[in-house]
Amino acid sequence: MTLRSFINKAIILGFMGLVGFCLAKAIYTGSFMGIVLALVALAAGIYFLFILSKAKAELEAEEATQ
Repeated sequence: MTLRSFINKAIILGFMGLVGFCLAKAIYTGSFMGIVLALVALAAGIYFLFILSKAKAELEAEEATQ
């Protein structure tokens, strides 16, 4: 695993960990707005990873055709 790949995975894991922590704190305190915002951040992170993997697959397919 290259250093760049390791850093990318560490950033993603850190972001998801922070979102999970925020969600847990919001549930613990009973903050509806905190729960909603944490879930929106989680959905945005997952959607970003989906778009990133889709773009990577398209780039590899384009390189394979050339």
